[in-house]
Amino acid sequence: MTKRKTLIDVATAAGVSKMTASRALRGDRDVSAASKERVIKAAKEIGYFGNNLAASLSSERSDIIGVVVPSLTNIVFPQAMSGVSDALVGTGLQPAFGVTDYDLDREYEVVGRMLSWRPAGMIVTGVDQSAPTRQLLSEAGIPIVQIMDSDGDAIDSIVGFSHRAAGTEMAQALLKKGRQRFGYIGCNLQSDLRAGRRRQGFEDALRQSGLNFEASLTRECLSSVGDGRALTQQILTENPDLDCIYYSNDDVAFGGLCYCLHSGMGVPDRVALSGFNGLGILQGFPGLIATSTTLRRDIGHAAADIIVGSLKAAKRASQTIIMQPQTLLGALDETP
Repeated sequence: MTKRKTLIDVATAAGVSKMTASRALRGDRDVSAASKERVIKAAKEIGYFGNNLAASLSSERSDIIGVVVPSLTNIVFPQAMSGVSDALVGTGLQPAFGVTDYDLDREYEVVGRMLSWRPAGMIVTGVDQSAPTRQLLSEAGIPIVQIMDSDGDAIDSIVGFSHRAAGTEMAQALLKKGRQRFGYIGCNLQSDLRAGRRRQGFEDALRQSGLNFEASLTRECLSSVGDGRALTQQILTENPDLDCIYYSNDDVAFGGLCYCLHSGMGVPDRVALSGFNGLGILQGFPGLIATSTTLRRDIGHAAADIIVGSLKAAKRASQTIIMQPQTLLGALDETP
């Protein structure tokens, strides 16, 4: 069995002391650029990787930033994770990701396991954690950032937006375009509480105009194009007079668009389709789905920046950063 390389091996190969090698690999500013370059080069050449477990035992924290998201099947969360990764480049910190599948009990387990690794900070999705999970996070003694939502109480810092307001703004925009007969299609509302708040905000705006959803279809499954297509066929077959359908997100809305295009139904002239997130999948059908564009990568980047800043200042500095989505009506803005 090949013997694992040690810090002493790196120091010897670089011609520096063990202490200098350690500080260089940590990115210490007091180490000269020349020494740092020699150490990094030597570590790569001999195949050295550090022992973060030992480091965490001595410093009471590791260089890990825990990131907890509900799903990887929707591009929204990988893009937020990408923003986190970008922000941590060159900081010596490493993101570690966990997935909850929108399950609060599983979220508690994922958060607990991540905290057992003694992370330097945690980024969690949403503000709807269970009481036990909130207790774990609030008592962890590290920077905590909740992302993608602001409709609730912060544990520490928040980078996100109001989903209720996003739903309200979309409904108001569609009403101004003369839409009057609304339907709703959604997936996973029992677990995806943010989608539920968007629906509530949309309904609030309709009620203020004396309207409501004339039909509503939901499925308790993860969002998919296939479900969006099937539910759109059903709702329009049963309610042919609808002139607008609001979907829980763009994945489901795109399925609705596929059905309408296949059946020859004009979009948005005959029926307007509205989703949420501003996903790239819509670029192949420009303007046919109204949507709310979210700054997912920027949100992830800002969350990581908060943690890095707190660690540099050696204290938690709670912040609230709101990045509200932009409502885009697409082809509806082109119709008289």
